[in-house]
Amino acid sequence: MKNLLLVFVLVFTISINAQEDAAFKSETIEFIKITGATKAFDDAIDQIGNMVSQDNKEAYKKEAVATLDELYNDMATLYMEEFTREEIKALVAFYKTDLGKKLAGKQVTLAQKGMMMGQSWGMKVQGIAQKYN
Repeated sequence: MKNLLLVFVLVFTISINAQEDAAFKSETIEFIKITGATKAFDDAIDQIGNMVSQDNKEAYKKEAVATLDELYNDMATLYMEEFTREEIKALVAFYKTDLGKKLAGKQVTLAQKGMMMGQSWGMKVQGIAQKYN
């Protein structure tokens, strides 16, 4: 009887932890989506889809969009390793504010412009390094 009770407590504890992990993952996926990642991925699917013939575009888009759930799950796992559940909740709350929505709406453009600036800077520094060879 004692062993049966111990097994029950163990199974109950594992079940509660699994539910908490699932809720944490769900909150993390929500965070990823509201940060503007959805638009970036949709844009990437569309851009890559430009290589697909018009006859196959619909099938391509359907299959490409179907890969997003796995991507969101993988990204959520990554974020869950770096942030606590409370931190993710705070980030979600921020991104639901007017300022957070504004940041999410501009994040893709800012990242693209930032990469271009970084590339220009890298070329400038490379020119400086070449002076000293």
